[in-house]
Amino acid sequence: MSATNSLPLSLKPSPRLWLPGSQHIGLTLAFLYLTILILAAIAPHFLTHGNPYGIAPREAFTAPCWQHPLGTDQSGRDMWTRLIFGARSSLVIGIGSILLALCVALSLAIPGAFGGPFAEQCVKWVFEILFSFPTVVLALLLTALFSSGTFPLIVAVGIGAAPGYGRMLFGQFLTIRHAGFIEAARSLGHSPAQILTRHLIPNAFRPLLIAGAMGIGQTIIWASSLSFLGLGAPPPAAEWGTMLAMGRDYIAEAWWITFFPGVAIVLTMLATTTLGRFLKNRFETTTS
Repeated sequence: MSATNSLPLSLKPSPRLWLPGSQHIGLTLAFLYLTILILAAIAPHFLTHGNPYGIAPREAFTAPCWQHPLGTDQSGRDMWTRLIFGARSSLVIGIGSILLALCVALSLAIPGAFGGPFAEQCVKWVFEILFSFPTVVLALLLTALFSSGTFPLIVAVGIGAAPGYGRMLFGQFLTIRHAGFIEAARSLGHSPAQILTRHLIPNAFRPLLIAGAMGIGQTIIWASSLSFLGLGAPPPAAEWGTMLAMGRDYIAEAWWITFFPGVAIVLTMLATTTLGRFLKNRFETTTS
């Protein structure tokens, strides 16, 4: 008999709660990075005292040094300052796009799952049409219809991401609409609105939270891609995708102008994905 099997049941390690040390370190680093990112978005002056739009032509293309830890851009603007102030725009775009995508997804999934056979079929057709376009292509088409800027970018990326969340919610609602607790609520005389607000949306909250947390980084990447193509916030906006686009012509002689905004985007993607996986494991543990 192994040492583990000889332990009392209450002392045996739980395979769901146990995490390797590397995962603990990754989760800690993700929370630390997100904390700094939120602080940068809410109160950037705690992390820098510079002006993200203040130019200094004599200091243009300064490599990373003690005075400018991340160097300066082609106009002499401090990259650290611009990166910190850009966190707000990037987070607003990412979170705003996710909230819009979830609202659109709910507005399609709820009528499709509970509006009868005809509504269900219509929603399926809508999803099939939207899924015929890749998300980035759909967002690109929508951005082309509006003027460039932060708000049109949020709308384009949010609508482009909505079909994926909508299909997930639609499938979940179809699964639980005939569940025992739903039938019990109907037999007790609860109205459709009460069933929706008391049972359906609370049951969908956890997967929505997980998908939303994991999707923030992805929407930031999509928004940065559109900004890189010139369809986002116009220069010299302190937004990570715009900063990438502004530095692409100088990447050979001033690599830091594009490198550090790219690193920030990748780290945000990794941190939000780590957070989403942590929430998923946490919810699975509490429900088991």
